Amino acid sequence: MKLTGDPVIDSRNAMDRGRPEDRLLWAYRGGLAAMRRGQFAEAKPLFDEAVTRLNGLLGRDRGARKARSAFYRESKKTFFGEPYERVMAFYYRGILYWMDGEPDNARACFRSAALADSDVEHNAFESDYVLLDYLDGLATSKLGGDGKDALQRAMRSPRIARPPAYDTNANVLVFLEFGTGPTKQAGGEYGEQLQIRPGVSAAQSARIRVAQYDVEVAPYDDLNFQATTRGGRVMDKILAGKANFKRATDTIGDAAVISGAVVAGTTRHNDEAALGLIAAGLLSKIFSAVTKPEADTRAWDNLPLFLTVASLQLPPGQHAVSITFLDAAHRPVPALEKAFQITVPADRRDKVIFVSDQSSTPQTL
Repeated sequence: MKLTGDPVIDSRNAMDRGRPEDRLLWAYRGGLAAMRRGQFAEAKPLFDEAVTRLNGLLGRDRGARKARSAFYRESKKTFFGEPYERVMAFYYRGILYWMDGEPDNARACFRSAALADSDVEHNAFESDYVLLDYLDGLATSKLGGDGKDALQRAMRSPRIARPPAYDTNANVLVFLEFGTGPTKQAGGEYGEQLQIRPGVSAAQSARIRVAQYDVEVAPYDDLNFQATTRGGRVMDKILAGKANFKRATDTIGDAAVISGAVVAGTTRHNDEAALGLIAAGLLSKIFSAVTKPEADTRAWDNLPLFLTVASLQLPPGQHAVSITFLDAAHRPVPALEKAFQITVPADRRDKVIFVSDQSSTPQTL
């Protein structure tokens, strides 16, 4: 497939003409690329497809069932992504719903994202994203409900920054993301270990200047942490079982072939036993050869590292906004500065702004 260099167009082309198993991966990548360019209408159908397919994930995808077989290569299965990737598809669709004045649907997406991070089947762990709980409660509060429980969950054990109490009068939400997120690589004897290559970020926080506000916001969630843990626990190596099977069948096959050769060499009357051992050994070696334990290293490779949000209260009308991304010493990173205009509506609908350190500028939102 010929690439145009436009990430949104290339993603659509890959969805239509590439491998069907990779369709969702390209929807993820293209949807986020569109959001960073302010092409929110183009991002919606991509994330709509993603969340629809993710909602139907459990047990109904033929490719996903095939991938559970020891003899099926992981990279050939339908791509849904690791939990942290599935979370982000719901998260971005939630932002888009809130932009359209639908905080109820946004809340449903944030709750679905939390489920995507949980082990619902075995109750082994719960979602531990600060932002998902925080946004769940904020949407609930704005809809006239009680968001205290969600706020308490968000504030229970923040790893980077503690979110503030809700201001239901705030009418501007600024969603910020920065850094380059984690990617994947294979490790182990057979490439069976799915390993996370950590993302990096020159920016460690961001400063928002608009009207009377001059506020610094730190991240609430770190995708390196989320990619390498579940419920705060370090993830097990994912395909160790397949590797063990491949190693065992290979070893058994070697032993049986050697034993057959030894038996054949001891006496001419043991031909049948020798052939049986050799045949069993070769069969075991075949099983080992066709076992495909290699980890699936396909990744949503344009994700950010850090996520945060800020709530502001601004009068209706036009406002100039500047976003300055700051390094660990709270110094500006000049290459990442953003400046744009927003229009706050006169009705009670929230103004929702999405800004990435990779966003195109200028933007009019």
